Amino acid sequence: MRSDYLFTSESVSEGHPDKVSDQISDAIVDLLLSKDTEARVACETLTTTQKVVLAGEIRCLPVYDADKWPEHHGWAPGARDEIEEVVRNVVRDIGYEQDGFHWKDLVFANHLHGQSAHIAQGVDAAGNKDEGAGDQGIMFGFACDETPDLMPATLDYSHKILERLAADRHSGAAPFLEPDAKSQVTLRFHNGKPVAATAIVVSTQHKPGYDQGEKEALLRAYVKQVVADILPAHLLSDETVYHINHTGSFEIGGPDGDAGLTGRKIIVDTYGGAAPHGGGAFSGKDPTKVDRSAAYVTRYLAKNVVAAGLAKRVTIQVAYAIGVSHPLSLYVDTHGTGTVPDDRLEAAVAAVAAKRLGGLTPRGIRTGLGLNKPIYRRTAAYGHFGRTPDGDFFPWEKVDLVEDLQAALADELVQQT
Repeated sequence: MRSDYLFTSESVSEGHPDKVSDQISDAIVDLLLSKDTEARVACETLTTTQKVVLAGEIRCLPVYDADKWPEHHGWAPGARDEIEEVVRNVVRDIGYEQDGFHWKDLVFANHLHGQSAHIAQGVDAAGNKDEGAGDQGIMFGFACDETPDLMPATLDYSHKILERLAADRHSGAAPFLEPDAKSQVTLRFHNGKPVAATAIVVSTQHKPGYDQGEKEALLRAYVKQVVADILPAHLLSDETVYHINHTGSFEIGGPDGDAGLTGRKIIVDTYGGAAPHGGGAFSGKDPTKVDRSAAYVTRYLAKNVVAAGLAKRVTIQVAYAIGVSHPLSLYVDTHGTGTVPDDRLEAAVAAVAAKRLGGLTPRGIRTGLGLNKPIYRRTAAYGHFGRTPDGDFFPWEKVDLVEDLQAALADELVQQT
């Protein structure tokens, strides 16, 4: 790694059109898992001016069963209305009550339909065949010691700035804000540690009039205070450059200003560009889809490696084939920061995963982490990682494998000492 460099990550708010789509898709996942813990969901959402469109495939017999309810085209009585209510409630909770996008008045279209039988035959357990991966692909987990959350600092601060703006908007502390917003943080690093914030970018939708005069000055002062509250004081100085609503007025925003789609903010969702990404999005997918569940378990393993003091920075990759239970490969890279050789750490990670989760099969991940629950809408804004475990929510952020990893590497750690 270079000893001195600049690095930047961005985040977007819950009101960004792509994030509105992600939250709707994950609210549908939660709804169907609340009806059937074995539900299969692949829900895509399009948002645009006064419209929300759902498309994708589902299997949830209490909600959709073409054999049982053919007179409703497969839908249980009232199910379509319940889905529409969930969608409108998400938009309302975010805060959209604008002429161009209003939870009550938007036009809604539901094009969800039954899951392909050919996909189901590869994924479902049958006879001696264990549950297989829902698709082929590669997934990455990452952790580093730049923040207490063991996340890249640039992304962590970008998320927290927008979380604060949203909290103040909802509480009434910042009544001049509207839901759509973006942030970006650039930090200077020395010997792998952040030492200065060189640039802060915040663009936030606002009420009319907050693009000029005293009201503009109030908005800018408010944003700078939020940044000061979030970033450690030693990172900010007179040399920090701020770009706050630097293009001018930002009154038209959200899906009225730009169309949104599920899965278009995968770098915001993960590690802000500080780590590789396998390419698969998370939102709208039930946990049999390894795009989601394997990315969660590799984060879980990576975070515990760093929490155990076995590395300052680690990337873990797994790969799957559709319908195949066990991963095709497991790869661990500590980027030269490990306290034991990477191949030994790799073996320890595999052993601990087998002991605590029953292995890295889709079923092992789902049951070991408790993923068959309606816990996903909360993941769909401000990142899937670096969050605080809360009951059933964010179980992949727990650091309860530390002792197991240290025990598996006890001999190597003694030799290093």
